[in-house]
Amino acid sequence: MDRYWFLTNTCYGNWLPGDQRGFVGRVWEHRAGDQSLQRRIEHDTFETEYDRDIPRLEEASRRLMKGPPISLEREQALVLVAQFQETARYRQWQIDAVAVMFNHFHIVVGVPGDPDPGKILGDFKSYATRKLSTLFGEPLSKTWWTERGSKRKIKDDTSRKNRIRYTLYGQPDPLVTWSPGTGLHEGIPPDE
Repeated sequence: MDRYWFLTNTCYGNWLPGDQRGFVGRVWEHRAGDQSLQRRIEHDTFETEYDRDIPRLEEASRRLMKGPPISLEREQALVLVAQFQETARYRQWQIDAVAVMFNHFHIVVGVPGDPDPGKILGDFKSYATRKLSTLFGEPLSKTWWTERGSKRKIKDDTSRKNRIRYTLYGQPDPLVTWSPGTGLHEGIPPDE
């Protein structure tokens, strides 16, 4: 594989822009030195701090919701892992690790070439949406996921190993984890 990515996406309504825990979303930022020039930016690149704790943005986001927050269950998490694997096989990508929690997922994935990371995450979400909606029904919000997610390029082998370890062992209360080395586990797998 030529490039590795650490992808994260939240379930709809669970981790809104403005959240005090930190979030990846588009925020207004002033250009240096000129308060009249503003642009919207997204802090989702490697070693960039997440934005956090913008209560007015969180409240505005909550008012725009089109349905209740999505909370995944274990059966849905198992379906997701299988669909992520199928998508990766079809695209000829290599998944190193997956963790699905009730409100978000992480994937460490290698890809040939250097495709747009938004397309990679979008493919995982799109195929997962079809499968979940077919098996469990379409949510009231018409979506399972937040619009964007975090797409962090993994810079080297050490970072890759750290992201795999974080995905498999660093998640609070995962529904399901999977890697080629540990297999499928409900919850955290035994330490390697």
